[in-house]
Amino acid sequence: MLEKIAKIVERYDEIEQVMADPEILADYQKLAELAQERSELALIVKAYLEHEAITLEVEETQELLAAAEDPEMIAMAEEEIELLANRQEELEQQMKSLLIPKDSRDQKNVLIEIRAGAGGDEAGIFAADLLRMYLRYAEDRRWKTSVVGENRTGVGGYKEVILSVKGKGAFSRLKFESGVHRVQRVPVTESQGRIHTSTATVAVMPEVDDVEITLDEKDLEITATFASGPGGQHMQKNATAVRVVHTPSGIMTKVQSERSLSQNKRVAFGIIQAKLQEREEAKQHASVAADRKAQVGTGDRSEKIRTYNYPQGRVTDHRIGFNSYNLPAVMDGDLDQFIDALTMADEAEKMASSI
Repeated sequence: MLEKIAKIVERYDEIEQVMADPEILADYQKLAELAQERSELALIVKAYLEHEAITLEVEETQELLAAAEDPEMIAMAEEEIELLANRQEELEQQMKSLLIPKDSRDQKNVLIEIRAGAGGDEAGIFAADLLRMYLRYAEDRRWKTSVVGENRTGVGGYKEVILSVKGKGAFSRLKFESGVHRVQRVPVTESQGRIHTSTATVAVMPEVDDVEITLDEKDLEITATFASGPGGQHMQKNATAVRVVHTPSGIMTKVQSERSLSQNKRVAFGIIQAKLQEREEAKQHASVAADRKAQVGTGDRSEKIRTYNYPQGRVTDHRIGFNSYNLPAVMDGDLDQFIDALTMADEAEKMASSI
């Protein structure tokens, strides 16, 4: 691990030298890119340098210990070595964590889709409770929220509701909420006081990037043709219409609305570009839809990630066996205890596989 980090330190030093180059200082875009890379490496470099300094300090203290004869000096040196070793261990854990590959989606805004699952009207009411929970959590973090789609039930619940959450790190904090949430309580619609079990599914999806399509004319077959139909003498005598085929995709369009060939070509290029962009966005949305399906499963009661047990005032996350006995606070948006525990478990798993 330390050898790997030593190479990172070399890259950090290289960036510092390059950023001092007058040519780079004049190139604001390149300078910003380098500054961003340096910022991403800074924490691990700082930890590594401190670790190296402590290693030297331990060696010096061990030399003093070997030469010491006074019992008090020996005790002080041993205590110092123990303190330094503990700090080294902390730094090593920090560096391991910093080496874990970051999810490129972590800083994105998100869409949270909540759907009523098993349990009839009570499932819809629970979906509304989850919506409020996420709204309160976002409010505490000063994120911007808006309901962008909803399908209400007649008893104050939702069949489906989609919440937009915009804020730094929204996906990194909310991504572990995806799955089946189960509630156990006496529904407001229950007249005999029986405890029911109902579910709602939650899918957390990162905001889809805007897709920019740039056409390469080498990929286009352009054919000038005579315009057909009404258009006057000018259009009949000149090949002003254009037929454009984008060969990689097979998309074809023909334009004859403008009076000149160059104008029709511009319109045709715009149409091809729009169709390609629409197709690329559809692919991204299809990927998100597949991800959503994998996240929420069928919504069956047995496919739960978390249970909200009202009679016992307990919330249990089944993935890590984590319990909170303050259910009202959780439903009021106190989710950090779960999110922090899930994040640590995820990092530990990634660390075990990558180090």
